[in-house]
Amino acid sequence: MNDRILLVEDDPKLSQFIASELRLEGYRVTIATNGLEGLTLARDIQIDLVILDWMLPEISGLDVCTRLRKTGVQVPIIMLTAKDEVPDRVTGLNAGADDYLTKPFSIEELLARVKARMRRMYPEVPELLQFADVTLSHISHEVYRAGQKIELTAKEFDLLEFMLQHPQQVLTRDQILESVWGYDFMGESNIIEVYIRALRIKLEISNSQRILHTVRGVGYVLRDRA
Repeated sequence: MNDRILLVEDDPKLSQFIASELRLEGYRVTIATNGLEGLTLARDIQIDLVILDWMLPEISGLDVCTRLRKTGVQVPIIMLTAKDEVPDRVTGLNAGADDYLTKPFSIEELLARVKARMRRMYPEVPELLQFADVTLSHISHEVYRAGQKIELTAKEFDLLEFMLQHPQQVLTRDQILESVWGYDFMGESNIIEVYIRALRIKLEISNSQRILHTVRGVGYVLRDRA
């Protein structure tokens, strides 16, 4: 598990306790001790979830939450607070929080809330993807067709993985570029065509039937018929 959590909490004992429990669960944890530091870190580092105390020095947790949402940060935010009145909860949720936990709370409940939010934000990818006689394993990072292993480069593997996640669906060039190479890719304009051609050759070992097809003027599709 490589998910990173930003914990914004000014109580050092509580923050260290929460961070230790999260790390035991396999999460990477970055701690901020005040609202301004939390706001800066949330904007500067790649995070997957924020645990945010309401009452913080410098800037309140409520203001941090509001500012993050206004600047486009869309990761799940769990608010921690001693405020347990309904209007307070509504205020927190209206500020952009996804969940609300009242102090004192059990660490088991917090961990359960974190796991639930992570699952909603990042659904688990199946360990094994399969279409027709092609299988791709995330664990071993291996690809087989009709029982025969196919050696792929890292990017060919990513491309095939994306196609296997959307079988029978015509994927446009832009969809592939954004998902496999990233939104900020500035490389060669024909990069997709080059990789599709290379992947197709490797998939058609031993005169195997073509499954990676070009839909002229639209994109590419994985299907087991012409």
